[in-house]
Amino acid sequence: MINQIKNYYNDKIRPNLRDVRFIGLMVFLFIMLLVTWSGVKSVQTNYELQKQISYLQQQNDLQKLKNDNLRLKNSYYSTNQYVELSARQNFGLQSSGETEVIIPKSVALRQLITLSDDQSTKISIGSQSAWQKHFEEWINFFMNR
Repeated sequence: MINQIKNYYNDKIRPNLRDVRFIGLMVFLFIMLLVTWSGVKSVQTNYELQKQISYLQQQNDLQKLKNDNLRLKNSYYSTNQYVELSARQNFGLQSSGETEVIIPKSVALRQLITLSDDQSTKISIGSQSAWQKHFEEWINFFMNR
């Protein structure tokens, strides 16, 4: 068996290793492999760079939107409407023709309506969200209320 392998190597493979055409073919295949590898690496690099460019463009667009929003806020702050609202809220000022009425606390409290506990419960239940009402109805069902 070993003799057959040696004979095959000596007869078939060894002469091919010395042949100029075989060596040229191997060099050509090696160069093609290097060119292909280089092409794949450049495509991968371009893909990574394109991802970075896309991310930075999105960040740039987001920053432009923020700047536009701030510009709109600044233009609102310079309008007469904002100045008037700010003066009313912060300084208690009024525009011409308006009169300010100050009601004593005792007079305002006399106008309040007192509710019984039953009525206040109904009002507070009415102000609950839908899921809170639903949950409370289930609790009442299980507690036999």
